[in-house]
Amino acid sequence: MKLSLIIALLIASVNAMAAGGFTWLGHFSEDLKHGLTFYGLNEVPSIEHVVTIIFVSIIFLIGGFIYRLKTKSVEESVIPDSGISFRNIMEAIGDFIYNLAKNTMGESQAKTYFPLLVFYFMFIFFNNLFGLIPGFLPATENFNTGFAAGILIFILYNWEGIKAQGLIGHLKHFAGPMLAMAPLIFVLEIISHAMRPLTLGLRLHGNMLGDHTVLGIFSDLVPLFIPIPFYILGMFVCFMQAFVFTLLSMIYIAMAVETHDHEEEHAH
Repeated sequence: MKLSLIIALLIASVNAMAAGGFTWLGHFSEDLKHGLTFYGLNEVPSIEHVVTIIFVSIIFLIGGFIYRLKTKSVEESVIPDSGISFRNIMEAIGDFIYNLAKNTMGESQAKTYFPLLVFYFMFIFFNNLFGLIPGFLPATENFNTGFAAGILIFILYNWEGIKAQGLIGHLKHFAGPMLAMAPLIFVLEIISHAMRPLTLGLRLHGNMLGDHTVLGIFSDLVPLFIPIPFYILGMFVCFMQAFVFTLLSMIYIAMAVETHDHEEEHAH
C-alpha cells in the first residue's frame, strides 16, 4: 500500500511538471535545435519527436541485444522462460504479428515480410507507449513520423509489386477489371494510392495527439488516481494504432504482390 501511494505521488508530481511544460528530452532537443541554427538552418521547428525517436531507438537496440543474449544457443532459443519475462513478452508479440500476417497475406508472404512488419509494429507501439510516461512526448504524435513511415510502406509495396509482376502487370492493378472503365478507374486508383501515406500519417498523428491531450487535461486537473483509467485507455489506443498501421501495411503489400489477374480475382 505504501509503495502504491509513493508511486502514485511520484506520477502526480511528474504529471504536474509535464503540465508546466517540462519534458525529459527538452534540453537535448533545444541543444540540437541551437546546433542546427548555428550551421545556418534558421527557424528550425520543434524537433523533440526526432530526439524521442533516437532515444527509443537506442532502447530498442538494447532490448534486441538483451533478447539475442538470451537466445544465443539452440537450447536457450528452443526452451522458453518460465513465467512472465522479457523474452516471453517479445516472443508473444512476434507470434501475434506472424499469425496475423499469415492469416492476412498467406504463409509464404508472411515469412518474407515478417521481420519488417514486426519491426513496424513494435517500433510504433513502443513510441506510442512513451507518450504515456509523464514528461515524454510521443514521436508518433508528430505527423511527420507517421507520414515518413507511410512513405516507406508506399515505396516498398509498389517496388515489391513491380518485382513480382513487372511494371505493366503492376500497373494493370490500377486499371480495374473493365476495359471501358479503365481510364477513370486508373486515375482514381492512382489518387487513392498516393493518399495512403497521408492517411496513415494523419490517423496515427490524430489518435496519439487526442489521447495525449485527454490524458494531459485530466492529469492537470486531478493528478492523483483519476488519470489511471485514462492511462489504461491510452495503452489500448497505443496498441490499436500500431495494430491498424501494421495490418494496413500487410494488406497493401499482399494486394501489390498477388499474381492472379483481375478476372480471376473478380470470379473468386
